[in-house]
Amino acid sequence: MKILFLLSLLLTLILPFQSQTETNGSPLNVTNFKWSRARRTPPPQEVEGSAPARAVIPQNKIFARNARMNEPPGNRDPNADTLDGRSAALEKSVAESRTNQGEPVDGFAYRIKVQNQIEKVVEVVFWEFRFQDPANPDQLSRRQFLCGVNIGAGKSKELEGFSRLGPSDVVNVKTLNSGTPFKESILINRIEYSDGTIWQRKAWSLAEVKGSYERALREPWLPGTCKGL
Repeated sequence: MKILFLLSLLLTLILPFQSQTETNGSPLNVTNFKWSRARRTPPPQEVEGSAPARAVIPQNKIFARNARMNEPPGNRDPNADTLDGRSAALEKSVAESRTNQGEPVDGFAYRIKVQNQIEKVVEVVFWEFRFQDPANPDQLSRRQFLCGVNIGAGKSKELEGFSRLGPSDVVNVKTLNSGTPFKESILINRIEYSDGTIWQRKAWSLAEVKGSYERALREPWLPGTCKGL
């Protein structure tokens, strides 16, 4: 794995890349794309702390609880000042200090800029960055991503996917020696719109990424971000 990673870094320095986009009738026009080495730090894991216990205090009597329902947001919960409440907060603080915050991960950032060409709002985009070795055309590497977006009619947006994998799974020695660049291409595989309609590239099927797609949906996913498939 380390050897492949070092070879991928070498390619970024010595090869001037050929590039193109394959629209295949996609309503999203790719206006720019690139890739580069990148480092990402995983988000810290959230620690679920127990809610402050409801001690037998005047503020927890029915009348007082009902009155607090009308208080403005941000008012301090009186249970936080009880012995059990303070103990729960202390336990959560200790657990957070012991939680692994995640080590930085080296990989590659794949970026494209797209423009919506129709009168619909784009909500989801499936796309891929392809690399083909000219010394061995059958050697094709694909980096696929799923992005949650909000792109209005005529609007443009840059999408970025991160992967630990570089441009090629296997580096051909002939390609390195000849200085012939990889052939890069971008494909839009599927677009989902806010009105429930879908556009999909004919040669692509959602079934081919079924496992990774289901995994991506189970993970926390913020609007405007991309997941690797």
